Amino acid sequence: MSTTARATFPGHAKLLEEFAARRPSALARAISIVENRRAGAAQLLAALHPKLGRARRIGITGPPGAGKSTLTTRLAEHYRKLGLTVGIIAVDPTSPFTGGALLGDRIRMESVALDSGIFIRSMATRGALGGLAAATRDVCDVLDAYGFDRLLVETVGVGQSELDVARTADTSVLVIVPESGDSIQTLKAGLMEAADLFVVNKADRPGADRMRHEMKLMLGLRMGQLARNLPAHHGVDLAHVSRKARAERQAPGENNEALWVPPALATSAERGEGIEELATALDAHFDYLEKSGTLSSRRRSRLRDRVVEGVDRELHERIWNDRSLTARLESLLPDVENGRTTPLAASEELVAQVATLLSHSRSTNSESEVA
Repeated sequence: MSTTARATFPGHAKLLEEFAARRPSALARAISIVENRRAGAAQLLAALHPKLGRARRIGITGPPGAGKSTLTTRLAEHYRKLGLTVGIIAVDPTSPFTGGALLGDRIRMESVALDSGIFIRSMATRGALGGLAAATRDVCDVLDAYGFDRLLVETVGVGQSELDVARTADTSVLVIVPESGDSIQTLKAGLMEAADLFVVNKADRPGADRMRHEMKLMLGLRMGQLARNLPAHHGVDLAHVSRKARAERQAPGENNEALWVPPALATSAERGEGIEELATALDAHFDYLEKSGTLSSRRRSRLRDRVVEGVDRELHERIWNDRSLTARLESLLPDVENGRTTPLAASEELVAQVATLLSHSRSTNSESEVA
């Protein structure tokens, strides 16, 4: 189906008109449609797609208790003083009783909730891998199309959310506290590559300076600054390894001479200290993204992920809504239990049936188009 056809869902004309007039009620309705994947969600996103690209998307993640909500609030207040509008998406754990967000983050952001230039939306993870709701990126698109200057996405901060937010935002910020443990435990594999800025929050507590120092050392090793002039050790040239690692992280077409060095910042969000320095670092990183060409490559990668996710979702729904396939699955389970076949063999049989299902579906659609 073409983009034009997808953008003509009945009942959207008035909503889009009010949305263009920047009415908060229209924004809230649009978000509810795409978040809950109601009828017309795809058409609504298609209509808003041409308006995307203005907002800077900032992901804020870290372990529970790191003060992410307070830091997000302070950062939003800072942007408002500059005359910028802010959209906040707070991804909360899913309630085991209602399936909705617990709204803990929204309660902590009460001080900015009444600001007309700030819009806060709490979203439930709904079991999404890594703590990011499956519709988070769609909601980001709605807020972007609405015209917000900055989008702050605060994650649950568990599992793989630190890596997921890096694929959602232009800039990702990892927030930790002095009590997070030693640098080896805190900066696990993957996190060093995912985050663009590192923040030691609650810096007024004991151990903050040591934590920040260790982070700088780890970041220096990551970027190869410490190993650049070191001789080979036990036959391994650390400088060569570091150069190779930097080259592998480099995006296609990116300027190798302008490699971003993630800073390790200190903040005390409760006291409002270090927020201006954080905002300055965020601006510096965005400037780097633009000048190096990384911004376009990141956003293209994000679009690619969206396309792949859409294909996965459509296939999953089409496959497992087919009664014949689910019936065949149930009929295979006794043989798997008794050892007459294996889970892998059963899977292969179902895949063959899926291929037939999709092929038949494609033929049916072609016949309908001809008719």
